Amino acid sequence: MAPAKLSGFCKQGNDWLYNARLPSDITIIVDGVKFHLHKFPLMSKCGKIACMLEEIQSIHDRTFTTKLEEFPGGSDTFLFAAKFCYGIQVEFTARNIITVYCAADYLEMTDEYGEDNLLLKAESFFHKNVLHNWKDCVLALQSCESCMPRAEKLHILQKCLNAVSTMVCTDPSLFGWPMMMYGSLQSPGGSILWNGINTGAKIRSAESDWWFEDISYFSVGVFERLIKTMKARGIRSEYLAGVVMYYARKYLPGLGRWQSRPSSKARTVASFSSTPAAVDQRDLLENIEKLLPEKKGKSFCRFLLGLLRVASILGVNQTCLDSLERRIGMQLELASLDGLLIPSFSNSDTLYDTDCVERIIHHFMSSESGLTLFSPPSLDLLSSPSFEPLRKVARLIDNYLAEVASDVNLKPGKIRSLAEVLPDSSRTLHDGLYRALDIYFKAHPWLSDREKEVLCNIIDYGKLSIDACAHASQNKRLPLRVVLQVLFFEQLHLRTALAGCLNVLEAESAPTGQGIAPTEIAGNVTATGETGQRIVRRDGWVTIVRENQVLKVDMERMRSRVGELEDEVSKIKREMKKVKKSRSSLSSPCIVAGKFGCKPLSKSSDSQTDVVGSTGPTPRPSFEHPRSSHHSRHRKSLPLFRDLTHGS
Repeated sequence: MAPAKLSGFCKQGNDWLYNARLPSDITIIVDGVKFHLHKFPLMSKCGKIACMLEEIQSIHDRTFTTKLEEFPGGSDTFLFAAKFCYGIQVEFTARNIITVYCAADYLEMTDEYGEDNLLLKAESFFHKNVLHNWKDCVLALQSCESCMPRAEKLHILQKCLNAVSTMVCTDPSLFGWPMMMYGSLQSPGGSILWNGINTGAKIRSAESDWWFEDISYFSVGVFERLIKTMKARGIRSEYLAGVVMYYARKYLPGLGRWQSRPSSKARTVASFSSTPAAVDQRDLLENIEKLLPEKKGKSFCRFLLGLLRVASILGVNQTCLDSLERRIGMQLELASLDGLLIPSFSNSDTLYDTDCVERIIHHFMSSESGLTLFSPPSLDLLSSPSFEPLRKVARLIDNYLAEVASDVNLKPGKIRSLAEVLPDSSRTLHDGLYRALDIYFKAHPWLSDREKEVLCNIIDYGKLSIDACAHASQNKRLPLRVVLQVLFFEQLHLRTALAGCLNVLEAESAPTGQGIAPTEIAGNVTATGETGQRIVRRDGWVTIVRENQVLKVDMERMRSRVGELEDEVSKIKREMKKVKKSRSSLSSPCIVAGKFGCKPLSKSSDSQTDVVGSTGPTPRPSFEHPRSSHHSRHRKSLPLFRDLTHGS
């Protein structure tokens, strides 16, 4: 096979040779690759090689062989330096600038050994071209892993990190090329114009996470140094947390199942980024934990729980696990139930790592220790916003107990210890605990009544709702003694709640005309209301009491309405009697004549008149008879009106 030629150099097997008529008089070995070169070109540019050759002048060996240990950038970078020594044109790029810079420093290629030497050229390109361009900075940092110690010594790594940190806080349209402008430099098709020329690049929206994808290609060491630099420069913690979470999701596949994947967006250097760095997942997770800021949030807490799950799988050190548990405990009220269901990867027989959750609860109680000093808590404390995290955690743990209770290998002592970690004041109702124990008893039917009674001691029967009491009173899985206690407290609650409700209603409905001052009534209502509310301030009992209140008010209204209707009916009856009496008196002529002092006419005179009028020989008796009778009656009644006139 013919040797591969490249700019005066050719490669034979694993060796590099320079195409010259003179034989090689120096052999340099870098990372197992031999370079057969000539002394004079190297001595005129490289101070290190010149010093080495001066030390062996007394030795008259024709060929000199040396090995360069820990050469920055390896054999490829040395080939670049060798070309420069032979006067072959070389090209500086963002990918090779840091390694070439370090190699020039290693070989001492300063101006002392040649004007405009490699070190000066590399330094000039680095400061003028790399530090002012986001793309070049990113590519330079991606390729500096092989020469990290010397790059730190020369401060070029820190300069790159400072430049990236500064540009992260800057509008991305202000650096890189082409500089995105608004208005006249935007083509009608939406592309960016550079000096009036359509570049074809699409306008990017200035989002806060535009740089996440670019720096996710950094090695763990570079990424760690970048985050520390950003912290020192005061970049906001949410940005730091976001980029760390993004980096972790990219290199820890176990997080993908529990975390929402970021949406695919067009990134700044997506077209020129190299392949993701190869990382050790265990070391990465331990470093990620150290880089995370002290931050609270639902998404961040979910990320921490996923990180803890993966940490348990990878078997990280105990310090990392303790730190993750402490971070989660500080914001446990923001956790979700599925996040807490961490599988057990130890030798334990249980399905879930309940010991880990118990430690997390202890961390939470340590952070909320100020709230547990009140025992028993007052109503004002329970309703205060500062008590809300404790209530949320209590509901979360009750749901967690209900989920893990179906595990047949879960011991009764673990259920009890998990329930008793939180103080009694954290639960206004114990329905969640009752539900968890009911599920546990169903999954563990072999438990004795004594063991069940011991577990039921964690329940305060006075804090069970009406529905829970009704279910427990008919639950065959509960011991008989527990059922009797539930029934007793159910009756006690109903009696006390109704009594308190009636006292409040009586105080509110007391009339103001009985010599009781309004202030005194208000005081009574407040006093009875407070005593009643201490007992009826529970969901189930409040409903019963309110229903009884409404029922009593309706009954009182109905009673008063019935009384009003009865009064109206009695009045109507009396009026009807009066009307009947008046009608009967007006229709009787004897009573009317008696009222006016008249004597009634005798029946014999009337009859005689009728008989006489009826026996006359007139040819039209039917017409004359009434007329004679009518006139006779009027003539007979004249003395009556005459007497009436005189009497008046």
